[in-house]
Amino acid sequence: MESTTQENHTKEKCAAGNIMAVQDAMEILSGKWKIQIIGSLCFGKKRFKELQRNVNGVTAKMLSKELRDLETNQLVKRTVIDTIPVSVEYELTEHGATLRKVIDELMHWGLLHRKKIMQKEEVAVS
Repeated sequence: MESTTQENHTKEKCAAGNIMAVQDAMEILSGKWKIQIIGSLCFGKKRFKELQRNVNGVTAKMLSKELRDLETNQLVKRTVIDTIPVSVEYELTEHGATLRKVIDELMHWGLLHRKKIMQKEEVAVS
């Protein structure tokens, strides 16, 4: 009986730790733009304007803020290029690149979900 109580306590502690890890990840990736920015950078280095074009609807001010947050969390690297005018490139850090699997899975799920919803709408219209 004591063993079962101890196992339950360990499972609860483990579950709480996993939930906290998910909360940490969600906090870092929260908002409308961060995952889209990371998704765009999965395809390689981008200059600021390229990112702004890729992430449809984001303002320059918001993109700048989100990139600073991603830099603070060591997911994105900012490189200033000595050109006239000065250019800035952004790329995923090695740590940021570990999110590629997550982004790929989100993309895959999004495609499946869109297909499922579109089929449901087609049936409703018929």
